[in-house]
Amino acid sequence: MRRALTLLILTSCAFAQTPAVDATQKTLNRSCFGCHNEKLKSGNLSIEGLKSSEMAAATPEWEKILRKVRSGEMPPINGPKLTDESRTALLSHVEKELDHNFIVKPDPGTPSIHRLNRVEYSNSIRDILALDLDHSASLPTDDSGFGFDNIGSVLSTSPMLLEKYLSTARRVARLAVGTVKAAPAIERYTPRSREALSSDSLPLSVRNGLAISRYFPLDAEYSILIRIRGTPDPLLPVSQLDVRVDGVRTKLLDANVDPAEENQVTRNFEFRLPVKAGMHAIGAGLLVESPKSEAGVAQARRGNGPPPSFGVSVEYITIGGPFNPQGPGETPSRKRIFACRPLPNQPEEICARQILTPIARRAYRRPALPTEIDPLLKFFASGRKDGNSFDAGIENALRAILVSPNFLFRVEKTPAGMAPGTNYKVSDLELASRLSFFLWSSIPDDELLRLAANRQLRPVLAQQVKRMLTDRKASALVENFAGQWLQLRNIASWRPDPDKFPQFDESLRSGFQKETELFFSYIIEQDRSVLDLINADYTFLNDRLAKHYAIENVRGSYFRRVAVNPAERGGILSQGGILTVTSYPTRTSPVLRGKWVLENVLGSPPPPPPPDIPDLAAKAATSPKDLRAALEEHRAKAACASCHSRLDPLGFSLENYDAIGKFRKTEGGLPIDSTGALPNGKILAGSAGLKEVLMSRQDEFVDCFTEKLLTYALGRGLEATDQPTVRQIRREAAKNDYRFSVVANAIVNSVPFQLRRSPEK
Repeated sequence: MRRALTLLILTSCAFAQTPAVDATQKTLNRSCFGCHNEKLKSGNLSIEGLKSSEMAAATPEWEKILRKVRSGEMPPINGPKLTDESRTALLSHVEKELDHNFIVKPDPGTPSIHRLNRVEYSNSIRDILALDLDHSASLPTDDSGFGFDNIGSVLSTSPMLLEKYLSTARRVARLAVGTVKAAPAIERYTPRSREALSSDSLPLSVRNGLAISRYFPLDAEYSILIRIRGTPDPLLPVSQLDVRVDGVRTKLLDANVDPAEENQVTRNFEFRLPVKAGMHAIGAGLLVESPKSEAGVAQARRGNGPPPSFGVSVEYITIGGPFNPQGPGETPSRKRIFACRPLPNQPEEICARQILTPIARRAYRRPALPTEIDPLLKFFASGRKDGNSFDAGIENALRAILVSPNFLFRVEKTPAGMAPGTNYKVSDLELASRLSFFLWSSIPDDELLRLAANRQLRPVLAQQVKRMLTDRKASALVENFAGQWLQLRNIASWRPDPDKFPQFDESLRSGFQKETELFFSYIIEQDRSVLDLINADYTFLNDRLAKHYAIENVRGSYFRRVAVNPAERGGILSQGGILTVTSYPTRTSPVLRGKWVLENVLGSPPPPPPPDIPDLAAKAATSPKDLRAALEEHRAKAACASCHSRLDPLGFSLENYDAIGKFRKTEGGLPIDSTGALPNGKILAGSAGLKEVLMSRQDEFVDCFTEKLLTYALGRGLEATDQPTVRQIRREAAKNDYRFSVVANAIVNSVPFQLRRSPEK
């Protein structure tokens, strides 16, 4: 041990005396000190007192220097020049020294107590009680930090939130057990409802339909009303309305929509259906099965004009009931809950304990102690009294589980006797929770819990990550990680100007989101390189989106992988959803798009603009030419140049795409100029030029992607001490073609994911 320590000290001393240390110090003094001193402190950074031989004492400052120089942001355009040789030497030495310091003294961080956010709560209810419901309406919106809403330090708890948890637990327990009140009610669902399913959940022969997922609380009759609305299309005559329950045709109604009618058609179709309790998909659409109709569509599409619109569609579905209820039925929830029934002449508490113990185990994410089950039995007894049923007693105990801190909060306890500031491995059970909430946004399943409880998880961690990434629950990575990193959640609320973009509709909005979600899912499922996010030559389209992109030979409402021209499409930067949420409602915004690229692709966000920066001239919204001129004038101001010289060229390279992602070469009869000059003089020409530059800086992109995914995985913001981990993950990924699974496995095996530092007192 003494010999190893001596060797480490000698190695460190030798490293401190290398020529690289002197060269780094000279470069820093020559190129940086003039602005970054205690007097000027430009960029809120002073390098006075920084020594390249003692980087461990100022890790945040050195990490900032490393990032700014690597991104090309420093030295500034009008500042001291840095030769390529000096720049490479500086970056190499600083990175090696910081990574060396992390190996000597790793810092895994001390994550905060983590309250389940709304998505994690909903997914956990699904996996505990087989009840897949969206609870976003009953729980308040979660605060976000560092780009995500699963950050422990910002997930606050208030008296109002606890009230919401109590009422939600009551509703969930009643639905799961089947003790709901049988009072009839009516609910309406539109294509924008949370319960709406994707268009490809209906058969190919059905068009302009609507499908929803809805929980039916009891075996009973339910009234269903379907409203159709629109202007008939003579090329696609509508005669029948196809109604389906769980994909099976239940009704085929005479719609009798005459294509000769010129006025808008509005009709209601109402009927009752017996439905078993549980979750069911209800769908309705207009049937187009006539060979004559299909031939007419094909002929129209081969012509010079645009494809015909299919004017009549399902506007909404309403469901009322229950009527004539027959009981709770045998739902998946009841099958999951009632593992036994009380035997004659046997205390009911025996069966109640048998029911509640595995539920508490899943909810608490660890084996439940007898001292934790006993209070639940008291809740059972309280719910059972006054002549209430056995089921009512179980419902009352379930409520107690669902509002327990053991369920609502993820708490990692420091082992007894651990000195403050000491690094230690989290337990297998805590690691199982970290893993499941990272990949599934939910609780560990029985296999993970079994391995963790027996302390067998770490030896098989790679196999478990592989299993979990192929599970359908890994879709949480798409919905929650990609949805927030890529800002896909903003698509639902985006409102392009209807006068300027009349072709934008709900079908296109849905297609934008579906395209990027399927694209990201494909990268995970097929274990593709994360560089495909930038440079793919494929995407996922249906006929509506393909028409918008002017891509031929894509027919039908279902999405499929389609090869695209890399000069126009391919990768997230040319996908309609990204281009729309980085635009204004009336026009494109090179500034917003450039900022998005810097933040989410290169990991080098610009500072917020000063408060006294003037707005662009009003004429900027008139045309792309006027917008470019206004930005050039804006960039000429000294206060604006430092940021806009980096932002604008990236954004201008995407100017061929309008504010809803449609490719254009001209606007108002004038050609679109999609070129821009980066601060280093490199000329970008269109999206192809942007992709070329980004691929030449792929280390920055992989670092950025890793930072985002690691932040999401840990549920905390990254510190300067986490950057060596980011770089190690990138190097590991580079050895394996940057495959997604390699990045995920490297995160799971990293110091901050596996270890924890005991809190300082």
